[in-house]
Amino acid sequence: MRLLHTSDWHLGRAFHRVNMLEAQAEFIGRLVSVAREREVDAVVVSGDVYDRAVPPLAAVELFDDALHRLADLGVPTVMISGNHDSARRLGVGAGLIDRAGIHLRTVPSAAGTPVVLRDAFGDVAFYGLPYLEPALVKDEFGVEKAHHESVLAAAMDRVRADLATRARDTRSVVLAHAFVTGGEASDSERDITVGGVAAVPSGVFDGVDYVALGHLHGCQTITERVRYSGSPLPYSFSEADHRKSMWLIDLAGDGSLTSERVDCPVPRPLARIRGELNELLADPGLARHQDAWVEATLTDAVRPADPMARLMERFPHTLALAFDPQRTPGDPDVTYARRLAGRDDQEIAEDFVLHVRGAGADEHERAVLRDAFDAVRADETVREVAR
Repeated sequence: MRLLHTSDWHLGRAFHRVNMLEAQAEFIGRLVSVAREREVDAVVVSGDVYDRAVPPLAAVELFDDALHRLADLGVPTVMISGNHDSARRLGVGAGLIDRAGIHLRTVPSAAGTPVVLRDAFGDVAFYGLPYLEPALVKDEFGVEKAHHESVLAAAMDRVRADLATRARDTRSVVLAHAFVTGGEASDSERDITVGGVAAVPSGVFDGVDYVALGHLHGCQTITERVRYSGSPLPYSFSEADHRKSMWLIDLAGDGSLTSERVDCPVPRPLARIRGELNELLADPGLARHQDAWVEATLTDAVRPADPMARLMERFPHTLALAFDPQRTPGDPDVTYARRLAGRDDQEIAEDFVLHVRGAGADEHERAVLRDAFDAVRADETVREVAR
């Protein structure tokens, strides 16, 4: 069975000030043409279809167009909700849409109920594990602690229990939206840390033939059978080195697989340039970036006049400008933002305790802070889903 694995469309999202809807529509066209030309047997979409719980109308219309085009091809599609989606909204009409071969899986309780497709070698069971917000689903899965690993492990127990009731030659595919250990993050994914931990081990998924992951925006292979497709378009300059693609997976009758990356159309390359303004404007080696979307970091000791206007004369698609003047670490002018760069909320809070009290937080106090951050994040998730 030939699968086309994609995820993290983020329909409705912009890239800095650039509206990406046209590029997203071009990607949908590429997806449909690949499904047709490469004779794909099933498309799997591993979450974050939309960029937010209440997407703009244009994004909903594009999603509707994608579903119609896939249904017209007669290619079954299995799709789960991600942490950016409203599972309830995405799942509206799922029962009716199911009849058209578009299988939306947004309900955690249905994790062990597969979509079963058949090829010349027998059945392939597709299990959709929508994004499992630990605080919201721990009771459903009967786990004590609201951790990603525990709820995913419980969901996979249901998957393996269902597989055990099926014919021995049944192959299995799991769709999941999670941060799996070994994956490389970028700046454009929403933080899903719970209890100080975001990642889950890949061993959670043992026992299935292929795991189609979503959430991380870089295409990557965790193990031969556990892969991220990545987002089809860039959504931050940290993705400048990404090759945007989908996975074409051939799942043989014995469960072995072969893989191929299929490129996605990207409107412009990304470039990150750094240096003093006059150097950037004069460096002949940067000519290759003149048609790219550019993030420029200026290192001038004194902020130059009209830097964005001057940059855009040479790099007309400059979208982001940052200043990082070269100073010694002890320089009092080092900005607060620079001191906090790369630090998470927990670390910042613990440093604040140290600053105002003169002594760092002890183990109990660190746990209190961690629980507070988790509670706020879970509350924000509930509020967003309920909108």
